Amino acid sequence: TIYLDFVGKKDIAQFILKCVINPEYLEAEHRRPVTLEDFGRTEKEIRNTLRESNARFSARLPVAESGYTFEGLLSDAFDLIARYALGILFIEKNQYDFVKLAGYYRQYRTDFFRIMNDYFTGFMDAGAIRRPLYPHYAVMHIIETLMHWAVDIRYDAFETKELPLETAKAVALDSLVPAYERG
Repeated sequence: TIYLDFVGKKDIAQFILKCVINPEYLEAEHRRPVTLEDFGRTEKEIRNTLRESNARFSARLPVAESGYTFEGLLSDAFDLIARYALGILFIEKNQYDFVKLAGYYRQYRTDFFRIMNDYFTGFMDAGAIRRPLYPHYAVMHIIETLMHWAVDIRYDAFETKELPLETAKAVALDSLVPAYERG
């Protein structure tokens, strides 16, 4: 019966991705079956959405001039990751079927890491957090912890499907904030 609504796998995938970047799209009226023709600009929309989200995320750089807190950064990063969690997971799991999207996502991850590293360096330089032995790997640790609690634990771990997003965020921040406090 799925083929009454979609022509094939790529159509389903494009529909999912369109709904990730524009949740209202799910509620809109669609002709049936949905086909790839309905998603002519979706890949560009995804690329632009990823670029714009990183641009907004980096808006508080440099840290010394913004009054931004380390906990605020972690909270905002978690929210950003959680907002696109389903799309992130989908692209990661289907990267060979959606090569162009996977390339956009790899660029997004590279840029996101650079932004997080810039924030982290700014907080260290301002004395707001301690300077770990390997700052680059500390940023990796932070991102992977946020990814785990914002994406993996909610969509991959069958034991925790009912974990509320706010609880996942609280657990992630509860472990990360004290790990980098000065003290």
